[in-house]
Amino acid sequence: MVSPHKKGIRCLGIAESFRRDREKSILVGVVMRRDRLIDGIAVTTITVGGLDATDGVLEIFRILDRKDISVVMLNGCIISWFNIIDLNTVYEETKIPLICVTYEESEGIEDYIKRYFPEDYEKRLELYRRLGEREIMYLRNRYPVYVRFLGLEKWEVRALLNNFTFSGRQPEPLKVANFIARAILRSLY
Repeated sequence: MVSPHKKGIRCLGIAESFRRDREKSILVGVVMRRDRLIDGIAVTTITVGGLDATDGVLEIFRILDRKDISVVMLNGCIISWFNIIDLNTVYEETKIPLICVTYEESEGIEDYIKRYFPEDYEKRLELYRRLGEREIMYLRNRYPVYVRFLGLEKWEVRALLNNFTFSGRQPEPLKVANFIARAILRSLY
């Protein structure tokens, strides 16, 4: 069980930035304490439209080599143009509770997967279906977010999201990771 109200709790927030006209996207992990102190950053790349997002998330975890991370938070699990993160694999490999956050309703992406990836759509559909359904959750500030989570109770997810969301709907570790990823991408291209 995670103690969401512990002051020194650390969240590893992982977000990406990509351009479809580039082969690689930038994946950034930011370790942030509940009191907003950032005490770790890691960067790697994954393939735009590839199948290596899970490996990229695990690489961020390995680069950081931290034993004090209490929760992993992902800014979406279908990133870098349909590069799908296998949440179960990440959870099993890290043994750390996991929250995947998205911000919009969706009718699903199965048709897009079939259209854009005819050569390996079955593998992608399998990964997509294993993600399971998202659950809507309202933050303290009344913004809705859509979550998938492993290793946590629903009340813990809500408490963690509220503890790490300081304005708007995007948790701060994910916001910072996304800012860094975008800055790196802009500097390269």
